[in-house]
Amino acid sequence: MATAGATAGGVWIAIAAGLQQHRGVSAVISSLLMNYLALALLLQLVEGPMRDPSSLNFPASYPIPETHHLSVIPGTRVHLGLLLGVIACLAAWFLLERTVWGMSAKIAGGNPRAALLVGLPLGRIVLCAAFLGGACAGLAGMVEVAAIHGRASQSINAGYGYVGILTAFLARQSPLRVIWVSVLIGAIVASGGMLQRAHDLPDATVNVLEGIVFVMILASESLYGRIPFFQKDRNV
Repeated sequence: MATAGATAGGVWIAIAAGLQQHRGVSAVISSLLMNYLALALLLQLVEGPMRDPSSLNFPASYPIPETHHLSVIPGTRVHLGLLLGVIACLAAWFLLERTVWGMSAKIAGGNPRAALLVGLPLGRIVLCAAFLGGACAGLAGMVEVAAIHGRASQSINAGYGYVGILTAFLARQSPLRVIWVSVLIGAIVASGGMLQRAHDLPDATVNVLEGIVFVMILASESLYGRIPFFQKDRNV
């Protein structure tokens, strides 16, 4: 199941990267459209050939067998998806920091024109990077089904992709920092119910907080170096 989910996610995102590389289509636009297309396809399957008749007014697929469920980490209440995420981050760090391909990917991402000038296969690197990123997303989707829901349904669309963008910005694209930042963001997301019960705040408060953090990050990127207070040599 993990292999199938990772492969499907990798191929799906590689399509968006291929459209940009070979047809000049913006990867931002095409990836967003591919997300909506994936959700529409999921709903079509869940409400059609994959629908469990016993799901009644809440269309869902047939439940997956117990043998395919992800178990919990021994001695804890946390499922093995956390361990898979940590392993994926460590593998990504090793690939980017300790391999020739990782150096090539950094050059291609930082300056595509320079990558072409030094003879790097830009198209192949972009497609491989997109496939690996999509594979991680597919793996996360597998964990969501096999460890939490137990079946495919509309409730799987939890908006984790947008939270992932915020996590990547906060981690400065470092796979090791992603581990700690994702724990922080996960705690913020999980606090929504507590805020609603203890302080009578709406559940959307968490979304507002995430938006404020995201806007602050974008503002810091734009204002850094333009205001004397934020310049490194302000005390010189």
